[in-house]
Amino acid sequence: MLLGYLGWLEVRMSTALVPDENVPVVLHTRPALDMSDEQFFEFCQLNRDWRIERTAEGDLIIMAPAGGETGTRNAFLTTFLTSWALQDGTGMPFDSSTGFNLPNGATRSPDAAWVKRSRLATLTPEQKRQFLPLCPDFVIELRSASDRLKTVQDKMQEYIDNGAQLGWLIDPLDRRVSISRPGAEVECLDNPATVAGAPELPGFVLDLKAIWELSF
Repeated sequence: MLLGYLGWLEVRMSTALVPDENVPVVLHTRPALDMSDEQFFEFCQLNRDWRIERTAEGDLIIMAPAGGETGTRNAFLTTFLTSWALQDGTGMPFDSSTGFNLPNGATRSPDAAWVKRSRLATLTPEQKRQFLPLCPDFVIELRSASDRLKTVQDKMQEYIDNGAQLGWLIDPLDRRVSISRPGAEVECLDNPATVAGAPELPGFVLDLKAIWELSF
């Protein structure tokens, strides 16, 4: 039954569903289907052309690859974070294609993330090959032109509720950065030139000029 339903979903996604960066497709699966973390990982491997997240309620969010502006901004974010992480050495950076199985049952792919090496060291080789069974210590979400602000704000709060120690919601539309930490109110910076990760990420300072002002 489960294999048949997964096969139907794969065919449905390859033929009838046509998401684009502006209109993600949401598939409700429960109670008809409740995939385990391993089954969801395999399902995503069968549908590599799509970006797929899973909510805590089991809904599948199907997204097409990012557009040019969003892709360029994501590349800059990952490059800056990776450069700092290589110098710092206490954790590992991850790009927007990495899936994380959060404690609440959701599977999310932040636009950039960082996890302490001490936490990664507890994972088995098999766990490291699949979606990581943890919430990142640090996450960045980049709002695209199609994203409803409330949606990305809720996603950022989900990361904090599931263990993230620092989160940045970067909004190029309004040139605003919202900084989230556990037990603290969200701090909003209007049109900042930089944003700093201390004390959670000492020495990491993101120059936002490349995010605000695309050169193409």
